Amino acid sequence: MTHEREFAFVKTAACRDARVDNCPEVAINIPGVVALRDSDQPDTIVTMTAAQWTDLTAAVKAGEYDLSA
Repeated sequence: MTHEREFAFVKTAACRDARVDNCPEVAINIPGVVALRDSDQPDTIVTMTAAQWTDLTAAVKAGEYDLSA
């Protein structure tokens, strides 16, 4: 089930600066669904459950996806 038209995407505060482009956007306004998209490709939307989002953000915070390594 797709809710594309219902997603209310937001950017992080750092990406709200007009000089910054190509930012990730997140929508959490649909209960149980987290939607992600790239501001440069707004038609490509990835969705996941709230539990998957929690797992992803925990892994990011733990450095599992550290690209500088």
